[in-house]
Amino acid sequence: MTVDDGARYVAIITDGNRRWARERNLPVGEGHRAAAENVLGRLRDAAELGVQELTIYAFSTENWERSDQEVSGLLALLAEYIDGVTPDLHAEGVRMRFIGDRGAPLPAKLVERMEWAEELTDANRRITFFVPFNYGGRAEIVRAAAAFDGGDEDEFARGLYAPEMHNPQLMIRTSGERRLSNYLLWQLADSELIFRDELWPDFSRRAFEESLAEYGRRQNRRRPGGFQGDPSGLG
Repeated sequence: MTVDDGARYVAIITDGNRRWARERNLPVGEGHRAAAENVLGRLRDAAELGVQELTIYAFSTENWERSDQEVSGLLALLAEYIDGVTPDLHAEGVRMRFIGDRGAPLPAKLVERMEWAEELTDANRRITFFVPFNYGGRAEIVRAAAAFDGGDEDEFARGLYAPEMHNPQLMIRTSGERRLSNYLLWQLADSELIFRDELWPDFSRRAFEESLAEYGRRQNRRRPGGFQGDPSGLG
């Protein structure tokens, strides 16, 4: 399966990691570690399936409200994975890009590792991997508004964290939750939304392919000659 006629720009909310750990009587940190491993697997799947940009929510501004132990574990896990996987991803042609607020309370050493990974992989073109970290959609819009001097939507979008990012055509959220959770609020304005019941560590390549196939079916309905439905969206 490929996405020649499908979603080239995909965003994912990786929900359900803590629940996955609790169901197995494991520490919460093990759920986040399993989640990170699954991110790598689905990133590689995305590259093989022809996705050009994959954006995966790693840490929201709201996550600072979690326990100190869980937050420090998440920060340490990101640093570990940046150091451990960046050379391999670089060899595989992955361009890495972190989006979000890089100021306090993010540790300066972590920001340095982010910048190192971005610089090392900047020339890669097989797939761009966007990682929202210390990210909030409303804060991003406020930031862009503060820099906006007037003009059209394209001018406004230049103030976003990653103005080069294409608007995702498809957003997938796992764990059965059906909300955006302050994620890419500007960019997801016209995206297809797919909600899956699997907890993120259980979201497999097959589940990813099924989501891409569902996106393709929805696009077929929107093409001339396909079922269009009520353009008002009310019936």
